[in-house]
Amino acid sequence: MAQSAARTGMFNKDHPHYKWVALSNTTLGMLMATINGSIVLISLPAIFTGIKLNPLEAGNVSYLLWMLMGYILVTAVLVMSFGRLGDIYGRVRIYNLGFVVFTIAAILLVFDPFSGGAGAIWLIGWRVVQAVGGSMIFANSTAILTDAFPVNRRGMALGINQIAAIAGTFLGLIVGGLLASLDWHAIFAVSVPFGVLGTIWSYKSLHEVGAKGTGRVDWWGNILFGVGLTALLTGITYGIQPYGDSSTGWLNPWVLGAIIGGVVVLVVFVIVEQRIADPMFNLRLFGIKAFVWGNLAGLLASVGRGGLQFMLIIWLQGIWLPLHGYSYESTPFWAGIYLLPLTIGFLVSGPLSGTLSDRIGARALATGGLLLVAVTFIALLLIPVNFNYLVFALITFLNGVGSGMFAAPNRTAIMNSVPANQRGAASGMTGTFQNAGNSLSIGIFFSLMIAGLADTLPKAMTTGLTSHGVPAAVADQIAATPPVGSLFAAFLGYNPIASLLGPTGLLDKLPHADAAALTGKTFFPQLISDPFHSGLIIVFIAAAIMSVIGAAASLLMGGRYVHAEDDAPAAQPAEELSDV
Repeated sequence: MAQSAARTGMFNKDHPHYKWVALSNTTLGMLMATINGSIVLISLPAIFTGIKLNPLEAGNVSYLLWMLMGYILVTAVLVMSFGRLGDIYGRVRIYNLGFVVFTIAAILLVFDPFSGGAGAIWLIGWRVVQAVGGSMIFANSTAILTDAFPVNRRGMALGINQIAAIAGTFLGLIVGGLLASLDWHAIFAVSVPFGVLGTIWSYKSLHEVGAKGTGRVDWWGNILFGVGLTALLTGITYGIQPYGDSSTGWLNPWVLGAIIGGVVVLVVFVIVEQRIADPMFNLRLFGIKAFVWGNLAGLLASVGRGGLQFMLIIWLQGIWLPLHGYSYESTPFWAGIYLLPLTIGFLVSGPLSGTLSDRIGARALATGGLLLVAVTFIALLLIPVNFNYLVFALITFLNGVGSGMFAAPNRTAIMNSVPANQRGAASGMTGTFQNAGNSLSIGIFFSLMIAGLADTLPKAMTTGLTSHGVPAAVADQIAATPPVGSLFAAFLGYNPIASLLGPTGLLDKLPHADAAALTGKTFFPQLISDPFHSGLIIVFIAAAIMSVIGAAASLLMGGRYVHAEDDAPAAQPAEELSDV
């Protein structure tokens, strides 16, 4: 009896139901890795207040961008490298090491000894280290599950794992909003106990069950891919900052150089990978229909999902919540609460679609899911900026349902289609597309929103300010400020007018009624509502188009595609199986 209990213990490598232990542990790992990717998005005001730094002051925007994007960018760059290392040295080994690195960084993030710029650099640096650990977890968790589960149960297992990965990005907004209202240290401290538990659990219970690859580390491939993707994503991120007389920085020589240089280096990477004996990534995988179309659909879905998060945060924090009586300081918390329907929709449909994909294949579910997402983007354009919340909740719930319908079947189809000894690299490449999509979304959608605001916001700003006693010269000067400043202020839950007028000293000289009106809860939301909607039209039409293209890519994946070595009949070629 005692021996049986020991074998079935949670911390036991010989557990008779090992696959469920692997699923539980990797789900915890994916939740941790992705929650930490988005948890700071909504809690940045509390963090910057805690370290006594105004991110909107001149010279501080880089701190804001790296705090916002550093974790996501590093994960996008490293996840494929760690996937390939898992193929060579063992997926469990790399995954376990990821838990250790992640947890150590989480502990050090809690104890920031500095303030101001030095405090920001400490946080950014350890967030980068934490992203290294998160990349190890992210790259190998789906490969570990693909090894542990038979073909006819992978959809359910990978579905739960993928739902955890994407749900983490939504849950991070809610958790960040809740913890930011308590203490900014709690934003990082919440990961520590789960990291310690996950580290002990993974080392005690997980073991290698899949096929290992052979060969050496492809150093040239890793260096070229890392440098190229880092340059490309960094250039796109900095493209949202104004340059010269332009409201964005796409003509900045440094931005253009980073983007063009990054693309050139990635082209060299592809050439090198075709000629090396043990490449970092086997480019022949792109000859598999389910792999190539599934990853294209995943990239487009990730860009759209990331853009939706950013736009909804700005919409809620900068406009809707203040119009409904919430103080700017409290909007991050309430934005997380009001986004709950999006998360619930995703959590409802995700596991169900993963299970269904085991029976009917991925094509119908993934295609239908992205088409539903496209419809919800259009629906968001049809409601007023000051919307009825029940309508907004229904639309965002359906958006979450569509995302859940797509995510699990898409990942299952991709992982089923690749050889067993390439699962780590394939999982890493898929993770790269997903995380690169999140990184790309801020550059793409912020730029589209800025383009929409640039034509309408200056005139609205001048008219609104002068109507409350601000001299025309000052009003024109503030109206000429690039829209990205107002956009970031709204995103951070700051009072944009107070941030813009404060340095001029006018707020102390204006009549009390005018100063109170300008810095109140309704002036800026009413001022920006029409310009914001103009930008929103551009953003959500682009997102809807991406979703439709992604749906078409899902349709092209074909039926149930299972690699020959995983299919029951040994003679079955690596082609499509029936969808039924």
